[in-house]
Amino acid sequence: MQDVMESIFFGFKEILNYKTMKLALLIGVGVTLVWSVIGYFMWDGLVAFSAYFIDLVPFSMIRSNGAWMLATFTWFIVVLVTFALVLAFFGNMILEEVSKEKYSSFSLIIVLASALFWGAVWFFNFSYIHGQFLKLLNWLPFETVESSISYMLGFYFIYGAIIVSMLFATSFFSETLLSDLSKKHFPYENLLVEDEIETSGNRLMDIGIYMVVSVAVFPLLFVPVLNFIIQIGLWTWLIKDTFVVDSAALILRSNEQRKLKNHKGGLVTISIVTTLFNFVPFFNIFGPFFGEITMFYYIRLLKRNTSEE
Repeated sequence: MQDVMESIFFGFKEILNYKTMKLALLIGVGVTLVWSVIGYFMWDGLVAFSAYFIDLVPFSMIRSNGAWMLATFTWFIVVLVTFALVLAFFGNMILEEVSKEKYSSFSLIIVLASALFWGAVWFFNFSYIHGQFLKLLNWLPFETVESSISYMLGFYFIYGAIIVSMLFATSFFSETLLSDLSKKHFPYENLLVEDEIETSGNRLMDIGIYMVVSVAVFPLLFVPVLNFIIQIGLWTWLIKDTFVVDSAALILRSNEQRKLKNHKGGLVTISIVTTLFNFVPFFNIFGPFFGEITMFYYIRLLKRNTSEE
């Protein structure tokens, strides 16, 4: 567990590096713009697809899950608004006190602080907040509730596509990212040559499995709490399977990679922490970079510890 915590702290420190943040923002903005355009042209289809499944679900379940989704969506918006207000009123003052490089890191800290603050408010008052939205949905006609939830699910699909695309974009550039990291922190430890065909095949297989399972469990997204558990489970599996392969291909030989199953707890822990980034607006852009860097450092520590034994 000490190696896991050391790796997590290392990952946090590295994503606050100006060069890493700039690359993450560049990829994040690019991916978001692409999916925003795709979503614009596919919007009617996404809403119709959501409405079809909603018609198959009992209204009581739709109402309960709708209240849960509205409460979560409101938290998401409140975090973004708080971040925007802090920068609007104090941005220039902060910029005068810190350098441009540290300003980016400071912005990330503001988002995290906002998410933690409002997360605590929602956690201790969730029953009340959920109850108020439940009352609202009771007053509204079924058609209005159905349309509203269909629209929220449309945003959910686009957001999920952005998350997965960011993950695979980071994986695609992983060799360059991790090579620079290795030269900086492990200059005397050479990396192996990545088998790009095998790694790319693994990425494509992961995408296929993720999409098939996501479609298969889609009806369960209407079950409160269970939908949250399923989403965390899917993201955790995808992150672990993708980033472990990326890092292991550069550090461990085939016979050594098989020994990673003895450290499954550490790999899953890092993947879960990376998954939590996806629930924080703006912070989610940096999640894949954190996961890739942390996983690389952890496997590097495992390799070093094994060599010393």
